[in-house]
This record gives sequence, C-alpha cells and structure tokens, in this order.
Amino acid sequence: MKIQTGVDIIEVKRIKEAIERDGERFLNKVYTSDEIEYCNNTGKMEYQHYAARFAAKEAIFKAISSRIFEKDDIWNKIEIKNNKDGKPYANLSKLNIQGIVDMDLSLSHLSEYAVASFTILFE
Repeated sequence: MKIQTGVDIIEVKRIKEAIERDGERFLNKVYTSDEIEYCNNTGKMEYQHYAARFAAKEAIFKAISSRIFEKDDIWNKIEIKNNKDGKPYANLSKLNIQGIVDMDLSLSHLSEYAVASFTILFE
C-alpha cells in the first residue's frame, strides 16, 4: 500500500479574473458541466466554490501525477462532486487510474482564499 497526498491554496481573485476574462473557454477547459452548475447555484460564494474546486484539482494532480501518463487536458477529467451529506469527493473515473483503494478530499474557503487537501491510498 502507498499513500500519496497533495495540497493547494489559491487566491479567489485569480479564478474570478480568469472567468471574467475568458468566460466559457476557461470554465469548459477546467470544470465539468456539473461543477459549473453547482458553482453557479451557490449564490454570493460562486467564485469561492470555483476556486476551491480548482485548488482540489491541483491537489489531486500533485498526488496522482506519477500514476498518469496523459497529463494534457486533465482538468475536467477530475470532477469534484458532493455526497448526499455535502462532503466533497473526487470522481477520477475518466482518468482510468489503477489500484485506488481509498481517497479523501477536504476543501475550505474564505472570501479571498481557497484551499484543498487530497489523500489517496493505492494498492
């Protein structure tokens, strides 16, 4: 068994500026349609939710990069979802990574920053 982790922090304004500057092009490159719908329906905290998911994707990439061979255009192949209790989790099924036993994702955000921590256990 091997545990790998990744952590990332990002300024919310960087994501807000990218969305305002590049719009749909940026959103569709980085996020799935379900993620876009989720973030757009969070009210005043829309950009914080986008930033938290971006940080999650970065943290996940840091943890799994040694296990994936095709690293281009992976951002919307990593999907951040919420379970029925609201806890975030990572859907990595589009990446076809072998040997995953368990994984855990934690997200947090304030008005100016978002942070994510990801841990994955491999066989």
